[in-house]
Amino acid sequence: MNQNNGLYIVFSFIVALIMAFAATPLAKRLAFKIGAVDVPKDGRRMHKEPKARLGGLGIFYGFLVSVLCFGNFMLPNGSVNWNLVGILIGSLIVVVLGMFDDVKPRPAMLKFIIQIVAALIPVLLGVRVFAVRNPFTGVLFSIPEWLSIAGSVFWIVGVTNAVNLIDGLDGLAAGVSSIAAVALLSILLIEHSTSITLLVMAAALAGACFGFLPYNFNPAKLFMGDTGATFLGFILACISIQGPFKTYVAFAVPFLVLGLPIFDTLFAIIRRIIKGQPIMAPDRGHLHHRLIDRGFSHKSTVIILYGLSAILAISAIVMLITDVSRALILIASIVLFGLFAFTLISRNEEGETEEVAQETEKKEQ
Repeated sequence: MNQNNGLYIVFSFIVALIMAFAATPLAKRLAFKIGAVDVPKDGRRMHKEPKARLGGLGIFYGFLVSVLCFGNFMLPNGSVNWNLVGILIGSLIVVVLGMFDDVKPRPAMLKFIIQIVAALIPVLLGVRVFAVRNPFTGVLFSIPEWLSIAGSVFWIVGVTNAVNLIDGLDGLAAGVSSIAAVALLSILLIEHSTSITLLVMAAALAGACFGFLPYNFNPAKLFMGDTGATFLGFILACISIQGPFKTYVAFAVPFLVLGLPIFDTLFAIIRRIIKGQPIMAPDRGHLHHRLIDRGFSHKSTVIILYGLSAILAISAIVMLITDVSRALILIASIVLFGLFAFTLISRNEEGETEEVAQETEKKEQ
């Protein structure tokens, strides 16, 4: 990477951060004018008063301005960078769909079909995986074109909805997405990616998330809504199957980087199938809900999940620069430590709750 590329990355991050920070209050005003407001109606909601939903527009605006300023729409050979064009068109479709859904919820099947169409646009323009490598043997396997297209569309739509599903606590989706974007940027730098556009997109996405977080961290002033959550998932998915990701992994590295939303979504699907519920049916069984129900505070839960997301991202980077076995050792050791800490903290919080209850009873007597 030359010095100019380094400046492009820094400035794309800063521009996206500033633009998202400046645009988010305007998105809040627009949300109340058009009725994109989240009113707490059930036990799944963690807030007690109506909140604006369109905060994702601020994220999208910051990202878009940065990419338009620093992304390369023309390749060195003089041809159009159709990958970037396809991603921007697809993301625009996802954002518009999210806006309509934030104003008035749309049928799940309709959203799913439109998301497939949005994903097909960049995939057909070259944003897809062409070959994968066995992480244990290093053997490279080429993928048939039909599988490359179908698998890439499945990946983009899946990650898009996975990020949307974890958007249940203040600052959670934005923070996890920023961690994933920084991890993808780090991997691209380690692999000496020659695509300045990929580097700019990862940096811009991280910057836009950081610009939005001051408004969204607990207690949130507004929510990103489907507008923001699906956009974040869409862009992260597109970045994770470009550049070096097209050939050298069997989805192992991007799977770890995006591990938290992916695993939470997989468990949600399994849970709903076992209970005989529709896969798209909302429930209170997500990881962040379980932590809250265990007695953790809102902020503590978000920080714990930030840590888990960061651990998975670091493990992906360790896998990339060393080997799979060392990454597995890192993951196993951290999981054991996490289980111990989780048990210890839970017991402490339960003890504190009992003490407070006892003191309350004494005062009442």
